[in-house]
Amino acid sequence: MRADFDSKANAISIALALEGPAEGANEVHSRAIVALRGSHPIELQLLYPDLGVDEPLRAVAERYDLDGEVLSAAAQAALAVRIARSR
Repeated sequence: MRADFDSKANAISIALALEGPAEGANEVHSRAIVALRGSHPIELQLLYPDLGVDEPLRAVAERYDLDGEVLSAAAQAALAVRIARSR
């Protein structure tokens, strides 16, 4: 799993798997889009994380039976790197 913050897009990308290109996407929450390969999530785009990450990550975790705590930790790590780089 890898998480990156894109300051231009104000979004966090969390790579869930390294399975090649996505075949589709699903908007699980108004601020969470999941890229799919078949029916399996391979990447999560979390939009406007400054508005909070818990609710959209919880929606993704419930929909795809993922560990919400791990998703939250990845998102928080990406945000921490953003803060460290801005100093």
